[in-house]
Amino acid sequence: MKVKVIPVLEDNYMYLVIEELTREAVAVDVAVPKRLLEIVGREGVSLTAVLTTHHHWDHARGNPELARLRPGLAVLGADERIFSLTRRLAHGEELRVSARPREGGVGAPGPPALTGPPAPPPQFGAIHVRCLLTPGHTSGHMSYFLWEDDCPDPPALFSGDALLVAGCGSCLEGSAQQMYQSLAELGTLPPETKVFCGHEHTLSNLEFAQKVEPCNVHGLWSLQKRDEDDVPTVPSTLGEERLYNPFLRVAEEPVRKFTGKAVPADVLEALCKERARFEQAGEPRQPQARALLALQWGLLSAAPNK
Repeated sequence: MKVKVIPVLEDNYMYLVIEELTREAVAVDVAVPKRLLEIVGREGVSLTAVLTTHHHWDHARGNPELARLRPGLAVLGADERIFSLTRRLAHGEELRVSARPREGGVGAPGPPALTGPPAPPPQFGAIHVRCLLTPGHTSGHMSYFLWEDDCPDPPALFSGDALLVAGCGSCLEGSAQQMYQSLAELGTLPPETKVFCGHEHTLSNLEFAQKVEPCNVHGLWSLQKRDEDDVPTVPSTLGEERLYNPFLRVAEEPVRKFTGKAVPADVLEALCKERARFEQAGEPRQPQARALLALQWGLLSAAPNK
């Protein structure tokens, strides 16, 4: 399983997940379809489906154009408000990225995946997809947990706006209790799980995390550079998130003390309010200052000599 991290818009991420044996791929949260298709062509893969975490335009706006350009493409999600949705997924449902036989011999084009309504359950191959309903940011937010059988590589979580690196999305359509339960469920996944979230908010999230727990030293980790041009701070791992993400640490004494609350859902609600105030009060950092802060925190490393 190969994951291409694709920065788009102001601070969004969309993803292309490639099954390297069959060269089939699924996309996650398509905001800029032409950019996605450029990478699909460059990678030489067959795009079979789109997984959409939620209906917000910056995660789903590319679906209609992509569906027009690729007739028969499956567009999957949990919310009927998702653009061009072909099938609604349920919590706990499992899909697979399949190595289906192709007519006409190896390398010949096969039939489009999941053609026509009513769409059958996707059969994806070596890559398993577990659908996890994670309401809070929106009522129909779905996160996707992907893993491979008999593979030493860690699994992957595509968490949209439910869980961000060192933070979480705003609670817009759900209660604090719902968001707490959603994050608690994601927190039970294996610690080695790689977290691929929907936005690049890591530096400001870390600033807030340090305000909540100034003595927590676990916010220092190295950035994984995806290619020569981009240096996104994704993926982190769930094990790392449990060490420094205050929204996953609502039972910890320093976090409870910061909020003045004891019940986990109340702690989370207070954190969300404090996070909103923190964003409103903070002045945007100049690019040079943000880069310096990133170097200090070990998120970026000096460019290698060429």
